[in-house]
Amino acid sequence: MTDRRPLLRAIFDAAVAAAHPDVVLSAHLRPVPKGKVICLAAGKGAAAMAAAAERHYLDALELDPARLSGLATTRHGHGVPTRRIKVIEAGHPVPDEAGLKGAEESLRLAHDAGADDLLLVLLSGGGSANWIAPVEGVSFAQKQQVTRALLLSGAPIGEINTVRKHLSRIKGGRLARAGQRAEIVTLAISDVPHDDPSAIASGPTVPDPTTLADARAIVAKYGLDVGDAVRRALDDPANESCKPGDSAFARTQFELIARPKASLDAAIKVATNAGYAVIDLGADLEGEARDVAADHARLALKARAEGKPVAILSGGELTVTVRGNGRGGPNQEYALALAGLLKDAPGISALAADTDGADGGAGSATDPAGAMIDQSTFAKMKSLGLDPRAYLDNNDATAFFTATGDLLKTGPTLTNVNDVRVILVD
Repeated sequence: MTDRRPLLRAIFDAAVAAAHPDVVLSAHLRPVPKGKVICLAAGKGAAAMAAAAERHYLDALELDPARLSGLATTRHGHGVPTRRIKVIEAGHPVPDEAGLKGAEESLRLAHDAGADDLLLVLLSGGGSANWIAPVEGVSFAQKQQVTRALLLSGAPIGEINTVRKHLSRIKGGRLARAGQRAEIVTLAISDVPHDDPSAIASGPTVPDPTTLADARAIVAKYGLDVGDAVRRALDDPANESCKPGDSAFARTQFELIARPKASLDAAIKVATNAGYAVIDLGADLEGEARDVAADHARLALKARAEGKPVAILSGGELTVTVRGNGRGGPNQEYALALAGLLKDAPGISALAADTDGADGGAGSATDPAGAMIDQSTFAKMKSLGLDPRAYLDNNDATAFFTATGDLLKTGPTLTNVNDVRVILVD
C-alpha cells in the first residue's frame, strides 16, 4: 500500500502557504501618511503580520523608524522578532492577563492617534481571545469563565463572538471608536465561515450587525451559567456594539487579504496534480465534528465502491460539544470518528488539521494541529485493542492518537484560515 502521508501533508502545507503574511500582506499596505504609522495587530498571525509591515515600511518605503510604532498581541509561541512594533504573547483560547494588557495598550495607542496618522489594524484568527477588555461591571475572571462556557457548549464561532462582542470595550467596532480621529485601515486574514468582517477577531473596527438581544438569546439557547454580573452587562444598553452609521467608521477601510477558499483552492491544486478527482465540499463547513465525519466517511466509502481515485476536501470550522473529560480538538475528533468508520476499508487515508497549527489544546505552542489516519492507524488500533468509540465518548482524541502515533504537530504556522480536511481514496 502506497504511503499517502507525504501527499496529505503537502496538500495541507499548500493551504497554509497560500495565506502566510509574508505572501499576502505587502500588496495591500497603504502609502506612508503625513503623520505616523501606528500598527495594532491581534491574532495568531499578528506578530508575523507586524514583521511583514515593518519590512514594507522601513525597508521598501524607507520610512523613518521614529514614525512607526505599535503593538502586536498574539498567541503564546507565535511571536517573531520585530524592530519597532512591540509583541505581546497572550492566552488562547482562554484569555489571560497578557491579553488584558495588550488590549488596554492597544486602546490607548488608538485613542492617541492623530488626524494625520494611519492606524493600521492587522487581524487574524485568535484575535478575539488575544484582545480582552471586559466592560464595566464584569471582571476579568468572569470574562474568562464565559469564554470557557462558550467553548464547551458546542456553539459555532459566530455565536461565541456575538456574546464576546457585547462584553467588550474593544470588540464590535469599539477599537474604531477609540481611534476615530485617525485614518483606520484594517487588513484581515479570515478564519470564519463566509468571511464575515464582523466575526474576524470579533470585528473591532467594523459595524456589528448583532445585538445585546442576540447575545442574551445565545446564553439562553445553550443554558450557560454566566453569573449575575454578565447577565446585567447583557441587559445594559450602554454595552450595545457599534452599528452602521456610527461616526467611528467615518475614516475606516476594511480589506480581506487571505480567505479560506483561496487556501482550499491551493490544496485542491496539489490533489489534482497528484491524479485525484476532487470532491470540493467548500471552505465554509460548520457542524459537530463527528457528524460531519460520518457524512464524509459515507462519501469515501461510496467512491471506494466505485473504484475511483478521489480526494475529498473541505474547509470551515467544526465544533465539539464536550461531554467527556479528555483532550482534543475538532480536527482530532473528526479524524477519530473517521477512524472508527473506515477501519475496515483499505485504501483510504485522511488528514484533518487547523491551519494555525493548533487544534484545541491548552494554549501551548506544542499543541497538535490535528491528526492523520491510514492503514497503519487501523493496524495499531487492532494490535493495541483501542476502541475509537470509547475515546470519542470521552472527547479524548489526543490520547487515542498519541497511542497510535498519528498526531500532526506542525508548530505555529503564523496564519489562520480555518481547518483543512482531506480524505484520499485510492
